[in-house]
Amino acid sequence: MIIAGLTGGIGSGKTTVAKWFAENGIPVYNADNEAKSLMNNDKGLKLKLTSLFGKEAYQDGIYNRAYVSSLVFKNQELLKKLNAIVHPAVFKHFNDWLKIQKADFIVKEAAILFESGSWKDCDFIISVVADEQTRIRRVTERDGLTAEQVADRIKNQWTDEMRIEKSDYIIDNNLDLDHLKTGFERVYKELLIKSAKG
Repeated sequence: MIIAGLTGGIGSGKTTVAKWFAENGIPVYNADNEAKSLMNNDKGLKLKLTSLFGKEAYQDGIYNRAYVSSLVFKNQELLKKLNAIVHPAVFKHFNDWLKIQKADFIVKEAAILFESGSWKDCDFIISVVADEQTRIRRVTERDGLTAEQVADRIKNQWTDEMRIEKSDYIIDNNLDLDHLKTGFERVYKELLIKSAKG
């Protein structure tokens, strides 16, 4: 089974690409969504996060993402501590999920695929890239964040140049959706061929 890692900075369009893989029958593990689920439902994680961030980390039992984000994206040490709690839980969850997959190849989607170290478990890496100003504009329009808030998150992620250096496939998303779809289809077809060869 081929594991294709899919990554890209905030606002790059990687989630759209992941959706297209899923629509073509490829199992997709969304590490970001699974991390959120674990932080809301895993009692051990909840205790550790409450210990680190205080009772404000949860509101009515729901992970207070906005509060924690406001702290960690301005404090590298806190971000490292958060990742040291969450990443091992996500790694284990992914490995359990992987054991029950039957496909020739799967996609692991993660915004911080490189930063978390999980790229090392992938056979191929796909990076979706776009100019920083384009990404900031998309996220402010999509999520209602300020440009400064988005820029803070970008600062804590790898640059596109760093991702490109370690990636097998690059999908450019500086133009329109048709341009992105063309890039996706090229990579999808190549991975189908590689997985068929086994």
